[in-house]
Formats: sequence, structure tokens, C-alpha cells
Amino acid sequence: MSFSSLQRLLPPGATDDAARLVTVRGMRGFADGMVSVLLAAYLSDLGFSPGQVGVLVTATLLGSAALTLGIGLFGTRLTPRQVLLGACVLMFITGIGFAGLTSFWPLLLVAIVGTLNPSGGDVSVFLPTEQSLLTSTVPAQGRTALFARYNLSGTFAAALGALCAGIPVLVARAYDIDTVDAQRSGFVLYAVVAVIAATIYPRVTVANTPRPVTRVAPLAKSRDIVLRLSAVFAIDSFGGGFVVQSLVVLWLYERFELSVATAGAIFFVAGLLSAFSQLVSAWLAQRIGLVRTMVYTHIPSNLCLIATAFMPTAPLAVAMLLLRTSMSQMDVPARQSYVMAMVPPEERAAAASVTNVPRSLASAGAPALAGYLLGLTTFGWFLIIGGVIKLTYDLLFLSMFASRRPEEELVTVVRSHSA
Repeated sequence: MSFSSLQRLLPPGATDDAARLVTVRGMRGFADGMVSVLLAAYLSDLGFSPGQVGVLVTATLLGSAALTLGIGLFGTRLTPRQVLLGACVLMFITGIGFAGLTSFWPLLLVAIVGTLNPSGGDVSVFLPTEQSLLTSTVPAQGRTALFARYNLSGTFAAALGALCAGIPVLVARAYDIDTVDAQRSGFVLYAVVAVIAATIYPRVTVANTPRPVTRVAPLAKSRDIVLRLSAVFAIDSFGGGFVVQSLVVLWLYERFELSVATAGAIFFVAGLLSAFSQLVSAWLAQRIGLVRTMVYTHIPSNLCLIATAFMPTAPLAVAMLLLRTSMSQMDVPARQSYVMAMVPPEERAAAASVTNVPRSLASAGAPALAGYLLGLTTFGWFLIIGGVIKLTYDLLFLSMFASRRPEEELVTVVRSHSA
């Protein structure tokens, strides 16, 4: 497979490894986008209640968090390549498991040990490992731009996956196939993507280098800032756990009776808006800094999230969701770049894991509560709760980190003053 064409779309100095990682991120994004839209309707068609759907979503997040933390802190004897290939095996098992099992408890077990992403984003063990590798494939000046393209690849592909989520249902209706059987094809595709990814990761040369094994703690130099970042990121993720994509799809179905195909089309548009907004994020970060980019784009998106709950019709609710989505992910490349910039190179893998794990753990408890609320009423209380919590994070993060800037921003400020 040639990655030269894609490499021309990446920041100057980016290597072939960067192109490979961006490519795989897109493939996984497509699979995640499809199953995140299919998941709620598929489980509902199997006979599960909204509360049980929430519990299964919680299990996927808890399992991903535990595995990511274990790899980040205790997997130093493994090469990144081994970690990624192992994650591919789990991804394959997840797809086959959800396609073949129909009982709650076996599915709960697969959800815990698997890699399913109910948010349509990436909360799996792939993410911190790829983040730490990306940092070494581009000069520091291009780091945020590379993370923006990395996230663009995943988000745009997830949008296509969400759009395709309605295809199995349409095929089932056209050819008189059982809907549940048709929906299983999405999870089979998820497993196939794992196999393809496993053929690309061995060609990522920076992933073949063993991590240095030392007697020093994984976060000896950056422990303080990583723990502080992890704490505030956990607040944001707890709020985000109320509005994972699978539950929003279920809410649209329960409140406005929107079909899976319609929801898939909505989240396709949402994904496009989210994907291209991340390119704007890189441009904005160069002008106002990473921290301000994260906060100033996040606050209005969370206000839109709260307003969605009060919309009386489906068109108004969808419009508000799309407006929210056009801003909600602009903080992602800035956040990833900020974490990598604030820790030394040898601690980036551990920092990526430790900052991502509390996010997964914090978000894990929210879907079960959101599902419970949705079972009581179709009013969007879970949207309001999630939005208020995320607004609290925005203000807290700005107060704690506004004065802590990465080295390349300080150099730019010095040069501007000298001029």
C-alpha cells in the first residue's frame, strides 16, 4: 500500500509512519461510526431496555479504560507494535462477539474486554499508543496540525460510517431479511477492519522500538501536571458520557421516532462538521494558543447541547445538535497536542494513557444513568446534565492552565515581542 499521496496532505516534515497511522485511524473511525449508530437500535431489537443498553455502553468504556491504564503503566516491556496488534485481536473478537451473541451477560463480557466505541470517537487502547507515536513523526511546529489531520481522518470516516449504518436496515426491507440479521453485518465489518489494520501496523517503523525499561516511575518528571490534567479531563468526560452517540440516537428514536437510517444521515452531517472544524482548530491554536482554543470553542457548543433538550420538534433539535457538533470537537487536537507538549518525550506514552483513562472511567458511569433517565421520560434531562458538567470543566480548565503554555507558543510570543 502506498501512502505517498496522503503524506502530501500532512504537515511539512511528517513521515510515512504518520501517513500510515492517519490511514488506520480513518479505517477504525469508519467502523466506530457505523457500530455506534447501529448499537442502540440493534440492542433494542434484541429486546434490551434503555437501561440495559446504558449498562452495556458503560461496560465498553470501563473495559477500555482498564486496558488502556494497564498498557500505559505496566506495558513498558512491549513494543507499541505489539500493543497495537493485540488491540486488533480484541477488536476482531468484539465484532464477532456482538454479531454472534444475543444474551445480555455474554454481551456484557464482550463489552468489557472489547474495543467498542459507543461515542463514535476513539476511547480504546489504540488511541494513546498512536498519539505517542505520532509525536515522533513530525517536528514540534507541525504537531497540532498533524493531530488535527489525524482526528479529521477518524471523524470524517466516522461520519461516513454513520451514514452507512442505515444500509443494513434498507437492505433488510428491500429483500425481506430479518432486521437483526442485517444489522449484524455492521459488526462483522468491524471485525474485518481489525484484520486490515493488523496488516498495516507492522509497517509503522517507529512502533517497532521497545520502550526503554528503567527503574524510574513512568511519570517521574511530569507527574504533577499529568494528574491535574487527568482530573479536569475526567470532569469533561463525565459530562460527555451522558451524550454518547448511541444514546443520542436512542433519544431521537424515542422522542421523535427517527429511524436508524435518518439518524445515520444526521450523524453523517454532524461528522462532516466535526471533522473539518478540527482543521480550523489547528489554525486557531496558532493564533490564540492551545488552551484558549480548547475553552473558547467548547463553551458555545455546550450551551447548544443544553438548548437541544428544550427543542419541541425534530428539525429544531437536529439543527441544535448540528450547531453543537460544529464546535464540540475543536478542542480535541489542541488537547492532544497540549498533553504531548507538556511532558518529556520518554513519558509521552504513559501520559497519553493516564490522561485518557480517567476520561474513559469518568464517562463510563454516565451512560447507565442517562439510559435510566431516558427510560423514565423522553425529555432530554441527560443532555442538560451533560452540558452543565462540561461547562464546569471549561471554566475550571481555563483557570488552572491559562498561564501554562507549551514551549513553541512561548517562542512565538518572544519573537513577536522582539519584532
